[in-house]
Amino acid sequence: MSSPRILVVDDEADLRELLEITLLKMGLDVDSAATVREARGLLGRQDYALVLTDMRLPDGLGLELVREIAANHRDTPVAVITAYGSAENAVVALKAGAFDYVSKPVVLDDLRTMVRAALKLSDPAAAAAAATAAAGEDAPAAPDSRLVGTSPAMQALRAQIARLARSQAPIAINGESGSGKELAAREIHARSARAGKPFVAVNCGAIPEALMEAEFFGYRKGAFTGAVDERDGFFQAANGGTLMLDEVADLPLAMQVKLLRAIQERRVRRIGATAEEPVDVRIVSATHKDLARCVADGLFRQDLFYRLNVIELTLPPLRERLDDLPLLVDAILARLAGPGQPPARLGPGVAQALRAYPFPGNVRELENVLERALAFADDGTIEVGDLLLKGARAGEAAPGAPAAAPAVAAEPAPAPAPAAAAPDALPSNLPDYLSQVERDIIQRALARTQFNRTQAAALLGISVRQLRYQMQKLGIHAPEP
Repeated sequence: MSSPRILVVDDEADLRELLEITLLKMGLDVDSAATVREARGLLGRQDYALVLTDMRLPDGLGLELVREIAANHRDTPVAVITAYGSAENAVVALKAGAFDYVSKPVVLDDLRTMVRAALKLSDPAAAAAAATAAAGEDAPAAPDSRLVGTSPAMQALRAQIARLARSQAPIAINGESGSGKELAAREIHARSARAGKPFVAVNCGAIPEALMEAEFFGYRKGAFTGAVDERDGFFQAANGGTLMLDEVADLPLAMQVKLLRAIQERRVRRIGATAEEPVDVRIVSATHKDLARCVADGLFRQDLFYRLNVIELTLPPLRERLDDLPLLVDAILARLAGPGQPPARLGPGVAQALRAYPFPGNVRELENVLERALAFADDGTIEVGDLLLKGARAGEAAPGAPAAAPAVAAEPAPAPAPAAAAPDALPSNLPDYLSQVERDIIQRALARTQFNRTQAAALLGISVRQLRYQMQKLGIHAPEP
């Protein structure tokens, strides 16, 4: 079996020779060209597992080759060589369809890592799958796909992910809270050449600002008080794999500067270290905020925005793919049932009630609604009254929902005000008035749940501890047996 063949396009004879020797030592066959014209001729006669091209050539730009290869040789990854510090050129090339880039002066270890990743993508099976997706054909969910649904929006999303997984370009995932941004990031990682390496997800909004640099880049022993051992940061933990920066808009500006350098240079310096160390990670960022607006408001650096936002992936909200509700409900109920247990059933009208609800919290809210409904369900059957959909009104239907959707169980009606308070009158004693309203609501919740404090607390959206405190404060006692 012949070795994979690489095409090197560069007009600098010394660099071209260095690249050829490095690739030959890796057991690869190499062709080389000094101009765009020579490269086109070779591409017309030979299939390549990878094309490596300089950005500036005597008769044109390497960017022209990137676009041509992306259009006419979809199964061939192409990487670019950029001048030191030309991060903008790298971003332009990635947007045009480049698989990855290396900077001058070329670090041979970085080059070898990139070539190995590209050769994994040249596997015939992977290439066939990518070609199907690139051709615009429906991409049915793989058996192990994390993204459930067969709606047109989900088929288009999976097809886009299949294409993006072949690149090393940073991806910015946009979507409402609860729409599955981390699931999409894991799907991209699982379908990429990095699948066998770590996937590290970081919630940028949950890290104290004082600890951010240590958490992201690690530290040396003795670097500060309490640093009793050397520790890896997120970049080192994700080396070779994918680093997901969730809620990236919450990063403080000082950390944004350090993150930008780490992404551009692919090197990080631990706290207390004198030298940088190389890291090879693919960055996937996500946020429910409008990053462009954050840039305009001065809350997010424009240069970091352009570095992260090379490719955009937008997730559809649940209300725009209601056809997926049955599959999502089945998958969630099966997971909630546990191993070896039959999943709960939906009673009459439940499916229509769910379809009539807008789900502002998306799939995460659907999971919450079903888990809560199971707590109230009798004999493993969820009824409409068990859903307790907040803010839903009877007869209100979502687009595409049946006109005669049954009424959705709403929150309990407000407690009637004490008789002393006429419609336009003000209570003479506000604390007593509010205590009476609170007492009435808690008593109704307890009556509805046969005085089950756990269920009543869930119904009211408070903890059992809070409920017990309020009962004690208001003098509410369990009825005598």
